[in-house]
Amino acid sequence: MRKTGYILDYCIKNLKGTVLIETWGEKAVFYNPDNILKKGVYVLTIKEKDGENDKASGLDRKDIFRVNLGLRKETFIKLFGKIPARPAAGKTVDMNYDFKKTDEILPHPVYAWMGWISILNPAQKTAGTLIPFINEAYDFAKEKFEKNHLKIQKKLNWLYPKTTNY
Repeated sequence: MRKTGYILDYCIKNLKGTVLIETWGEKAVFYNPDNILKKGVYVLTIKEKDGENDKASGLDRKDIFRVNLGLRKETFIKLFGKIPARPAAGKTVDMNYDFKKTDEILPHPVYAWMGWISILNPAQKTAGTLIPFINEAYDFAKEKFEKNHLKIQKKLNWLYPKTTNY
């Protein structure tokens, strides 16, 4: 993994309950304490190559990688002014950004409609800017995890109700 070690190290060392999984040709940090869910909830991903429906960042260029983070929509709006509409399959969001620009926080070219941001080849000096966003993505993932875990618990309680003996 090219120059991404400091980001992954930060996550695994500082974000309690996270796991690193390689999936869909990328490295992903999930919040999944005690491996309760199948994978957990995304905190961030690091992608090094274009996918069939995700080519706007030009990740097939030499030594280019992209860090992707899911933020709360309020934070995304503060950064970029609006949440764009969901693009059609294989298309990018309708936002006026150069998605190939490096070392700058940008809307994610495909998942901005969900509040995701991205940064290509963040320099280590940019970590000071990136770390608060990683921490927010972590907190947001924990919130989503709790909601998912509660839904599972409710289903299990409905399927297997406790019986009371009188």
